[in-house]
Formats: sequence, C-alpha cells, structure tokens
Amino acid sequence: MLHADDPAQAATARLPSVSRRFVLGALQAREKYLLAAFIILILAALFAPALPASAWHIPHFVDDRTWLGVPNAGDVLSNLAFLAMGVWGSERLRARHDAPVGASWFFVGLILTCLGSGFYHLDPDMPQRLVADRLGMAVAFAGFLGIAASERISTRAGEAVLVLTMIAGLLAAWVARENLTPWVIVQFGGMALAVGLALTRPRPGALGVPLGGVIVFYVLAKLFELGDVTVFEATGHMVSGHTLKHLAAALAAWPLIRALGSRPCTH
Repeated sequence: MLHADDPAQAATARLPSVSRRFVLGALQAREKYLLAAFIILILAALFAPALPASAWHIPHFVDDRTWLGVPNAGDVLSNLAFLAMGVWGSERLRARHDAPVGASWFFVGLILTCLGSGFYHLDPDMPQRLVADRLGMAVAFAGFLGIAASERISTRAGEAVLVLTMIAGLLAAWVARENLTPWVIVQFGGMALAVGLALTRPRPGALGVPLGGVIVFYVLAKLFELGDVTVFEATGHMVSGHTLKHLAAALAAWPLIRALGSRPCTH
C-alpha cells in the first residue's frame, strides 16, 4: 500500500509498474542506517569464529512427563499456543488491507513453529530435529523484523528486511546443524536491531504496532527458558520454565493482533 507521506514511494509511483520494481530512488537516512546494520550482521555471520554444534550441550528439559500418551507433554502441547495465535492473527489479517509488511509471514511462522517445535520436543534427544524447530522460528522472526522496518522506516525497507532475514534465517537454521554462529547472530543480532527500531519514532501512516510489547514477551520467554528447572521446582512440579517459554513466546503475537483490531480498515 502506498502512503502519500512516503516520499521515496511517491516518487516511484508515477513509473510503470515493471520499472518501479527496479527503481529504489534516493535512500532515506533511516534506510541507510538499516543497510549499514545489515552489512555488519552479515559480516559477523560470515567471519565470526564458528561455534560447533557438536560442542553445544543439548539441554535436558526437566519436565519429561507423559500425558495421554504424549511424551514430554508439557513442552509438546504448549506449542499449540503458537497455532492458536497464528490462526487468530491470520484471521484478523483477512479484514485488513493496511497491515504492515511481514504480518502474514509472522503468523505463518507461528503455525510452522508449532509444528516444528512440537516435533522436536517429542524426542529432544535427537538434535537433528532442531532444524525443524528453527525453520519455523526463522520464518516468524523474518516476519517480525519486516513488520518493525515497515512500521518505523518505510514499506520498501520492510519488504527488503523481510526477504533478507528470511533467506538469512533459513540458511542459518540449516547451517546450525554444524555451526551455530550464524543462527546466534540472526537471533540476537536481529533482536538488537528490533530494539533499535522500537526506539525509533513510527513513520507517518504506520499501523502503530507496539514493538516494545513484542520484545517484552520475547525477553520473558528467554528468562523462562533459562529458568526451566527453577520454575519447575518453584511451582511444585506443576509446570516447567520451558513450557512457560512457549506460552510467553506465543503471546508475543498479541500486540500485533491487538493493533490489527484497533481501527477499521478504510481502504
């Protein structure tokens, strides 16, 4: 969707549709900063010391109880929260034509995360299953960064970030079978970029997605992940930290879903 207050897009709107795809126009200052940040992350992923996956300790998840025939039931079934939020968000998108770039991929990624993470936690002692887990997360994360860039910088920046992060994330998830460095940089470097975008003033015409809310749920999920055993003991073995991690990560979709229902679409 074209916003009249986006000078770069308005300048290319008068060109034929085919030519418009190949014309970038003058980069805005924010776009230049974003490009520089991506170059730094790419160089880090390519040249930072490798972290061999074989040397990485596969964690033992504390709650391995079986329920209704499902092994590791808490960590497996909690992934249904991703499915619920992904379907809910996708349904919200059907009534909107002004959603930020990457929103549909974000919700698709949540659904894929449900499938991949559930598959992994059925037998977490098989590290090769981590690929399925990470692929869904890569799609969701690319969607989120696309949303962040389109909300804070420009629509074309969101499109570029979505494509680049999708490619980088999927490649990093695959390479992580042997070298974890690219995956770590995509995940934590990308989140650092998201924090920077969250601290940037929204561009005119943006939907108004509270990026900070998404990040807070992400941080909460990481804390639950680190406190797997601590939470399990504190709750009298009712629920583990990793199970709550899945629920908190799924709730990261709530700020976007709420924004999508904040005002009717007028286009």
